[in-house]
Amino acid sequence: MHSSSSSSISLYFPPPNCSVLNKRSHKNHVPQFSVRFCGLRKEVLAISFSQFKRCETQRVSNVLRNNVVSASVDDNGSAPTSFDYDLVIIGAGVGGHGAALHAVEKGLKTAIIEGDVIGGTCVNRGCVPSKALLAVSGRMRELKNVHHLKALGLQVSAAGYDRQAVADHANNLASKIRYNLTNSLKALGVDILTGVGTIVGPQRVKYGKVGFSDNEVTARDIIIATGSVPFVPRGIEVDGKTVITSDHALKLKFVPEWIAIVGSGYIGLEFSDVYTALGSEVTFIEALDQLMPGFDPEISKLAQRILVNPRKIDYHTGVFATKITPAKDGRPVVIELTDAKTKELKETLEVDAALIATGRAPFTEGLGLENINVLTQRGFIPVDERMRVLDADGKLVPHLYCIGDANGKMMLAHAASAQGISVVEQVSGRDHVLNHLSIPAACFTHPEISMVGLTEPQAREKAEKEGFEINIAKTSFKANTKALAENEGEGLAKLIYRPDNGEILGVHIFGLHAADLIHEASNAIALGTSIQDIKFAVHAHPTLSEVLDELFKSAKVTSHDRRALSEPIAV
Repeated sequence: MHSSSSSSISLYFPPPNCSVLNKRSHKNHVPQFSVRFCGLRKEVLAISFSQFKRCETQRVSNVLRNNVVSASVDDNGSAPTSFDYDLVIIGAGVGGHGAALHAVEKGLKTAIIEGDVIGGTCVNRGCVPSKALLAVSGRMRELKNVHHLKALGLQVSAAGYDRQAVADHANNLASKIRYNLTNSLKALGVDILTGVGTIVGPQRVKYGKVGFSDNEVTARDIIIATGSVPFVPRGIEVDGKTVITSDHALKLKFVPEWIAIVGSGYIGLEFSDVYTALGSEVTFIEALDQLMPGFDPEISKLAQRILVNPRKIDYHTGVFATKITPAKDGRPVVIELTDAKTKELKETLEVDAALIATGRAPFTEGLGLENINVLTQRGFIPVDERMRVLDADGKLVPHLYCIGDANGKMMLAHAASAQGISVVEQVSGRDHVLNHLSIPAACFTHPEISMVGLTEPQAREKAEKEGFEINIAKTSFKANTKALAENEGEGLAKLIYRPDNGEILGVHIFGLHAADLIHEASNAIALGTSIQDIKFAVHAHPTLSEVLDELFKSAKVTSHDRRALSEPIAV
């Protein structure tokens, strides 16, 4: 590692006797962890680099390229011996964007190929516009909760909304973030190559628009970051009007009186929050025996009591929506429900609209994977713990990586960004393995749900298998001064841990600003911080962060050894 005396950029030079093509064998290099868990980094908002830093970046890029002396050869032909780019990324979503920014920071000449729009699903059809709609639903709930307002001494006349203005708010936010992302890439010197990217051979990618001739570029390393699309089960006819996916719902073309939501995971829960706040009645259709099956069971029960039962929501569990027909000629949407166990027709629903929230499917078609002997698994590209792509024989495909939804390890935007940064560390000569158990997740309902690590059933299974005990600690938002001041005492924080060594196995939060609170726990897991150490952290009073403070202090650890825990396990 070399740091210029007149520049704040950290630079890495491969040892002179080591080809960068063999960088994965650098066992003597100490791994450096600089993962940014935020999908949209600070460069989105402000880009300011001096001319000197640009020169240094180009100099390191030249050094890296000059170190390339040979390339691998496989059955698909010879790889190039010199390259147009150090790194080419196929897909400019949050994962590809995060990888590109980190690559520039590492001095790599970088290009990003995008066939649609910068920002991918998250910015254009996912996380970003949905949070705009949820911001509206949150305000509506506050204004319509007369009892809550009266307790605070407030009086507000009847609340209303302008549907088109709400839709415009979501669209404008997506446009603004997309503009910021595009400008950040351009300002850092990342080449944006427009078109659909296809791998044509080792370290070769072609791209182009339909109706135009293709261009081909070569790269020392390639990252696939093509993301995902809404998954629609067989038998469901999506017309984009009355039978819709999350892509359509975010446009808020209309607010139905009664909407069925197929699936009660993150997507379904968040849209139930939006629609009920705007006046719709909601019916959940869930294939498993309980709502919110992916959450910790105790959190699911509490969330159902607060997010479902008091609202205009009913539900059917243990059933499949085997056939859904859109509304037509004055007839409603018709949904046939089949028993998940007996496969017999159980009931038929007639509703105004249906939202398909059954998860997402990887977008990996047309990548040219057959050219490098790679077979997908249910559409996902197989990778190892370092995001290196595996071919049909289980062997590593040299210089090819896959991050984000396309590999299926953890289908979250910030996980894709973290994976991308991890890959860039590797191609820069520093081995790095991302601990996925340290990556938090959140559901932005009102109140919010967040989690990191294992659920209680998962932790108990692990404990039984590996021969250790686990303990559970809990604290209520009703004991938190800030929550009570907001009159928002409904909530719970839950800690799953090992009492013998203080290892944090999982943290789950349901309550006010849970999505913001989870990061203290996720960072503790990432850094291997034990409960013995984190108990000494100081939290400002009165703040919601004291919910976590009380949670960690309530844990009973038998060991007083404050040494760092072992390296996190990659999954």
